[in-house]
Amino acid sequence: MSTEHCVIVGGSHAAASIAAALRQEGWEGKISIVGEEPHMPYHRPPLSKAYFCGEKNEHELLIRPESFYEKNDIDLVLGSRVVGIDREAKKLTLHDGGEIPYTKLALTTGAKVRKIPFTGHELPGVHYLRDLGDVDEIKKYVTEGASAVIVGGGYIGLETAASLRKLGMKVTVLEAMSRVLQRVTAPELSAFYTRIHTEEGVDIRTDVTLEEITGDGKVNGVRLADGTVIDCKLVVIGVGVIPETELAEQAGLVVNNGIVVNEFAQTNDPDIVAAGDCTFHHNPIYNMDIRLESVQNATDQGRIAAKTLCGNPTAYSALPWFWSDQYDLKLQIAGLSQGYDQVVVRGDTTSGRSFAAFYFKEGRLLAVDAVNSPKEFMMCKKALAAGQTADPNKVADLSIELKDLFTAP
Repeated sequence: MSTEHCVIVGGSHAAASIAAALRQEGWEGKISIVGEEPHMPYHRPPLSKAYFCGEKNEHELLIRPESFYEKNDIDLVLGSRVVGIDREAKKLTLHDGGEIPYTKLALTTGAKVRKIPFTGHELPGVHYLRDLGDVDEIKKYVTEGASAVIVGGGYIGLETAASLRKLGMKVTVLEAMSRVLQRVTAPELSAFYTRIHTEEGVDIRTDVTLEEITGDGKVNGVRLADGTVIDCKLVVIGVGVIPETELAEQAGLVVNNGIVVNEFAQTNDPDIVAAGDCTFHHNPIYNMDIRLESVQNATDQGRIAAKTLCGNPTAYSALPWFWSDQYDLKLQIAGLSQGYDQVVVRGDTTSGRSFAAFYFKEGRLLAVDAVNSPKEFMMCKKALAAGQTADPNKVADLSIELKDLFTAP
């Protein structure tokens, strides 16, 4: 009987990936997942969409059923928070004083919401949206015909706005920058999503600053810096996330915008790996160090971490991809567009609901944002992974077959 014990800290996508991959890679020792939430690892993307709108229940969010963990002898320690890592003694300390020994450790602590202490932020009716419990609380304030304010025009803010509109609420989105999605997409995408949300009845306000959240015992409105008052009974703040690195820092692991790992998902301690939103790692496809908030990265990097733990190190090299669902729109993103100097749109962003935006840098294809265009997404994803590019002068020409746009590296 093996005396090895791998403890996975965090009940995330990466945690579920590592646990499953460990058994697939032949790990015969004990496996434990220690999760702060009382739930088994679940899919987070549906929280702001299908789960919010009641189209999926809690059970349907689970990444794996309970029977999977039982069958594979994976111990779930739920509702427990790890507060300390003793690397020398190889043990974890829990919030209740309990201890768990380990021989190998995997950190999948994910990210936490960025909180801003607006005046009135403690009022009932003010929420952040990150986990299942957050959504359950927000839903208590959802009433058809009532007003809600979303602070932040990023993906989580716009997805939440779409869900609230679907549930019949009046919605205002407040964005401090000059356009929604400004940090992550081109102006063409921002204009498209502003048009769609406006058509769906959302009031989008950019270049605005929230001064305070007002209320007497509960939220009744927000006041902007210019004095404008917006009445509402619900405020959802979505202004980004920050990686959960405190445990790693306290344990003396290298941290820099995330837990720093090598191509094998290994930290500076050879017995500790990390995967998912909490990691800062090198992407060889783009030759840059990055931290990704994506299910794809959590799942793929989790498998790499498991291989490392099993003594079969394999370098991580995966094309990042993401998605966002709003109304009847499925945005699928292949690659990373940071540093682009040219955007070419294939299709029309000013009418209709289907197109693809190709991002280039010095004439080389970097990424694609495909809205209701699964073919463009799949072909670009495949091309980017193979190191292929496309001619920016031909992309917009719909008479040219999609497959004929790409050229060898």
